[in-house]
Amino acid sequence: MALELSPSLTPLTPPHSEEEWLVWLRLLRSRRVGISTFYRLLNEFGSAPAALEALPDIARSAGAVAYSPCPAPIAENEIRRGRLAGARLVAIGAPDYPPLLAAIPDPPPLLWVRGDADLLAHPPVALVGARNASSLGLRMARTLASGLGEAGAMTVSGLARGIDAAVHTASLATGTIAVMAGGIDVVYPAENAVLAQEIGERGLLVSEQPVGMQPQARHFPRRNRIVSGLARAVVVIEAAAKSGSLITARMALEQGREVLAVPGHPFDARAAGNNSLIRDGAVLIRGVRDVLEVVDLQPAPKPADRTPEPGAEKKARPTRDLRGTADLHALILERLGPSPTAEDELIRDLGGPAARVAAEIVTLELDGKLTRQPGGFLCRPPSER
Repeated sequence: MALELSPSLTPLTPPHSEEEWLVWLRLLRSRRVGISTFYRLLNEFGSAPAALEALPDIARSAGAVAYSPCPAPIAENEIRRGRLAGARLVAIGAPDYPPLLAAIPDPPPLLWVRGDADLLAHPPVALVGARNASSLGLRMARTLASGLGEAGAMTVSGLARGIDAAVHTASLATGTIAVMAGGIDVVYPAENAVLAQEIGERGLLVSEQPVGMQPQARHFPRRNRIVSGLARAVVVIEAAAKSGSLITARMALEQGREVLAVPGHPFDARAAGNNSLIRDGAVLIRGVRDVLEVVDLQPAPKPADRTPEPGAEKKARPTRDLRGTADLHALILERLGPSPTAEDELIRDLGGPAARVAAEIVTLELDGKLTRQPGGFLCRPPSER
């Protein structure tokens, strides 16, 4: 009964009642039903209840003996345990399902989420790298994560030790999403338990696995496709020649995402994967500004049928204010003349968030309002004086 087919292109009606949630979960958790089979069954039979009813006959025709779908008590217990953990289910086709993730070839039909799901509406950038990261790699991870957060982006990573943990920690204040390899209530590695608790309170935890599932080796590549699927771009900070981060990069390319990489020393094995990605065409990243040149930071449109929660305006993340941006452009240009000015000196003089000022400098450069010269110097071209 291995029906390995692409997900249905037919729009799905997500569950609304308790009974519908239970049937969806029973169908997805049934033995020998993977994601492709789930979509094929819904497409063929039109609804989850009809698919679940037909499942035993399909299994028998495929040679399975004494087959029965996932029992209702098991699905009911998972829903109960998920709620006790403070999590809730999100179904594909629902307004709060991540739109970027829904566009990948094999999106999870159901996701367990815990935390602030409104973060999914902000521009997401995935930052991944080695578990045994170098001090320079950890420093780069923290710099990129905090800078992107200040610029209005949401960071996504896998809650592993090393680079992932540094990314989440550095962007807790601005918003971060952690994709878990096991159940939503199972933190791996255990050393990140406190970090996971903080993300659940201030960010967002995501898992497609059953509640209580201990992560196994096969789960990590599946998690990685969600990390890349949630993001507009994947930045590989530090990765060996054979690593999970390179799997994430490959999946990102298959999903049509941008892949960016931080270069490393040729003699450092932890950077071999990064350097290979750059050699093969990945965008070379030296800092936050390079990421901002690639990633569109316009917020994802909010679904029209979502009702704002009371006090939601208090939780809103920074957005690009047009008046404030115009004022910042004017301040930048006022400080530039025909004589070259060091970019870092200009940023210090302005006193604003460095990542935002750097991003607007790039915007003015692309518009021809200023010119970049060798050595990190800026000046206004004759036509703009």
